[in-house]
Amino acid sequence: MKRLSAFILSILCIYAIYFDLTKGTLPDQNKEIAVEASAADHQSAGLEYFEEQVGPGETVLTIMEAELGGPVPVAIETVVNDFQNLNNGIQPEQIQNGKTYKFPSYK
Repeated sequence: MKRLSAFILSILCIYAIYFDLTKGTLPDQNKEIAVEASAADHQSAGLEYFEEQVGPGETVLTIMEAELGGPVPVAIETVVNDFQNLNNGIQPEQIQNGKTYKFPSYK
């Protein structure tokens, strides 16, 4: 009887792991991200920006601080989201020397 119980418990655990890996037990995160992205796109439609060519060693924050003449007046997360919206989803870490990007202007 103990062997049968252990066997059934093992099968149940294997099935639970299989189900979790293939279908998951959490809600579909992709749908939520798509909704957030489309809402952000609508918000960025009226966002003011300036274009700047990236120089060696520059980051999104250093370029924006130089343009604004001081610290950025909004949260870094806001800067990252606005930068991605203006540049078709490019991550701030992926900017390349010599290329021109759009940077949000918070003047």
